[in-house]
Formats: sequence, structure tokens, C-alpha cells
Amino acid sequence: MAGNNFGKIFNLTSFGESHGKAIGVIVDGCPSGFDLNKNDIEKQLNRRKPNQSQITTSRKESDKVEILSGVMNGKTLGTPITLIVFNKDQKSKDYSQLKNIFRPGHGDLTYEQKYKIRDWRGGGRASARETLARVAAGAIAQKYLKEKIGMRFLSFTKQIHNIKAKLNLKNLTSEKIESNEVRCPDKKTAVKMIELIKKTAQEGDSLGGIVSCVIKNPPSGLGEPVFDKLSADLAKAMMSINAVKGFEIGAGFQAAELKGSQNNDRFILNKNKKIKTKTNNSGGILAGISNGQDITFNVAFKPVPTIGKNQKTLTKQKKVVDFKAQGRHDPCVVPRAVPIVDAMAAITVMDHFLRNKIYS
Repeated sequence: MAGNNFGKIFNLTSFGESHGKAIGVIVDGCPSGFDLNKNDIEKQLNRRKPNQSQITTSRKESDKVEILSGVMNGKTLGTPITLIVFNKDQKSKDYSQLKNIFRPGHGDLTYEQKYKIRDWRGGGRASARETLARVAAGAIAQKYLKEKIGMRFLSFTKQIHNIKAKLNLKNLTSEKIESNEVRCPDKKTAVKMIELIKKTAQEGDSLGGIVSCVIKNPPSGLGEPVFDKLSADLAKAMMSINAVKGFEIGAGFQAAELKGSQNNDRFILNKNKKIKTKTNNSGGILAGISNGQDITFNVAFKPVPTIGKNQKTLTKQKKVVDFKAQGRHDPCVVPRAVPIVDAMAAITVMDHFLRNKIYS
């Protein structure tokens, strides 16, 4: 009921605050006998952790994970897997100014209104540090799906502010995505994105952008009618990520400008006489069920609300004050959000993959 868990069979429950002792996750429903060690988890955590480049927050966290349960001698037991990462570099005093101030665009006000109390130290559960738990759980799902059926999750930075990447998704690889600090496989565009992020950070401001995801080699048949459609659960997963304000799958909002004759994906036979589609405006999902084509979607992130520019805001006493944020914040969350999108996509697909086994 409290909204801290996700999934029905492959289920995660995250816990911890940004400046608390630790961030962690309990993963239930992982099949037994699966090879898993802390390196498998940390490989993905390293993509999300702070202070990984000049365009991210300077908070220094090694994000070393401890596996407390569910794994023995490198094998999953089929019981709940508990993963925990202890916070090391909290500087709560940097946030003391927030005790009585509501940051514009942040969750300070709504948390206060809902709970009548809030953790002002870095935002508590509203902080993006909570996503560490998702990435840890997602690492398990990604490894399992890759090894069992060859699925790959290739999220990347498609847009920063008004700078858009130009690329062919057929040639997309993880190596190209990870070739630069902004995680944009279009190298020329990546340079422009990085320059803009650095310039905006110097101005004390922030930027938003779009993360695109391509799920390669998904099986057909994933998704449950009517309310548990794969597309619906992916939308919920992505909209649950901090700072996400938009989600579109396949042609998305562009489909509203097309005629049916233009939008419909024609069925054809491949070399092995299997049915596929000539185009992929559906984003690999029809009637909420995967059709075996690549699953493609976009996730829009707003600019970070905590910025180093003077803003007018209100205190708890309803006084108007000038506010300029202190502390360490990303000028743009998009590059570090890429592995978070991968993780939530993998968790969602893993859950539906296990649910689909009842039909076969």
C-alpha cells in the first residue's frame, strides 16, 4: 500500500533515504540456481553512481553493494535477495537551509503536505539516490534475460535541451552508448551536449532531455490484457523515475499526426518464414502484448529543480524569500538516468517474462 514496491512475480521493494545510513532493495521472485555475484550488480551501479564525470554531481560514493540474503556460493536460492549500499559521503549540513524552505519544482511541499514531516537532508526518498535500488534490482533482471534468451537493453541519451541526436537504431551498441560521458551514441552531437551542460552548470542552472530505450530480441507474448499491458507497465515503471514527465512508445505522439494507412505496420515474412513487421510504429507492442520486434520508447526528463540561481519561494511560515540552492546536484540528470531506464525496463520485462510462463 505504501508504494515502495514494484512487480507481481519479480518483485522489488526499495528502502533508504539519500542521507540516511544506506540505500537498499529486496528482490523477490528471482528463479533459483542462477549465477549471481556482487560484480554483476556493481557493473550497473557504476554507470549510475555520482562523480563519474565533469557533468555530474561531485558527491563521492563508491556504491559497493553487499548481498545480505538470497545467494549462496554464487547461486540464487529462489528466496528474497537483499542488496544494500551504505552511504559514505553525506553532507547534510549543506541542506540545513532547506528545513523551512520549499524548493520550487521539488517534492518538498508535497511530502510535507502528505506526511506532515519530511527528510530535508538531500530530499530523502524524493532524491534520485533512491534509484540506486532500482539499478541494483535491474542488474539481476538484465543478466538473467540476456543469458536465458539473449535480450539486451540499450538506453541512450537522445536529446539534451534542444540538441537532438541523429542515429540509426539498427547500428546501436552498448559500446557506442558508453563511448562518452553523456551516453549519446552520436559522437558529434554528444560533444555539443557536453558543452551545453558545462555552460549551464557554470550559470547555476539545469537542463532536461530525453532518454530513448531499445529492447533487443524480446520474445512475443509478453503483456496481460487489459490493465496489465506491457506498454502500460512500462509507462508506470518509467513515470515512477524521479524527474520523468513524459513517456511515449513507438511512434508515440507522432502517431496522432498520421493516417491509419501510414501508421499501420505491415506484416511480412522473414528469411525463416516467421512473421515480422516491415516498420515498427507500434514500438514492438500490439494490444499491450509484445510482437517479437524491438521494443522502443522515449522518456522525457525535466530539468533538475535544485539550481544555483536565485529564485523566489515560500517558507513553512508562508513567507516569500529569495532562495539559492547549496549542496551537490547534477546540472542534467539524463546521462545518469540512462542505466535507470535500462533497469526499470528490465524489471518490467522480467516480471512479464516470468508471468508468461503459466501459458507455456
